[in-house]
Amino acid sequence: MRVLVTFAVDAEFAPWRKKRKFRLRQEGQLNVNCVDLGDLRLEVVLTGVGARSAAWSVTTLDRELDLCISSGLAGALRAEYAPGDILVPNYVTDTSGTNVECDPELRSMAIEMGGNAVRCFYSTDSVIISAVDKRALGRNADAVEMETTGVLARAARGGARVIAIRGISDSVDEDLPLDFNRVMTSAGEVSIGLVLGQVVRHPLKVPSLVRFGQQSHRAAERLCTFLDRYLEGLSRSLPSVRKEAAR
Repeated sequence: MRVLVTFAVDAEFAPWRKKRKFRLRQEGQLNVNCVDLGDLRLEVVLTGVGARSAAWSVTTLDRELDLCISSGLAGALRAEYAPGDILVPNYVTDTSGTNVECDPELRSMAIEMGGNAVRCFYSTDSVIISAVDKRALGRNADAVEMETTGVLARAARGGARVIAIRGISDSVDEDLPLDFNRVMTSAGEVSIGLVLGQVVRHPLKVPSLVRFGQQSHRAAERLCTFLDRYLEGLSRSLPSVRKEAAR
């Protein structure tokens, strides 16, 4: 069974790469991290930030793909979700109004293993910086990120079963320490040089940036531990999963 897991950036995936001996394979311009978990052929790719690059990455790999998990970190849009929480939505949506439902059986398995059942993730075109904006989005969604709808829509069109599993990096009431929209490259990657430039211009934000980095790292560690356990459980449940897929 071939499973694709996507993250936007390396910092989200790094704790998992330390835990498992992933093999690196080149597919066109895409780096694919591969490992076998029982009968699962797991492939992990870093899509870059944003829907366009994320959908392109899935398009490159969607041949004979059985299951796709959009993962990584997200911002909470409601007060009940704290940094480090693992959220599993019923469906995902974006600014264009595209809706993609997560596979019910896969979602139930994630919730049984400790994921928080939520209604909706909202995929935006830019990073949401302020708590005010997050609270406004919270009227219609539970968490905000930038890739999930693009990833799952493309994978579902190819016939894969899809699910989103994300960790919370920041609460609804906290502003992000920097305008991360200003530090992205055209490839959807965070530029260290641009980050340092922002820090030089706003030195008083250094403590909050450090706290945010530590908080995000802990959230990524919890997420990767959850994903590893979830996929091991999925491997043990393969007969049931395959039967459902064949319906």
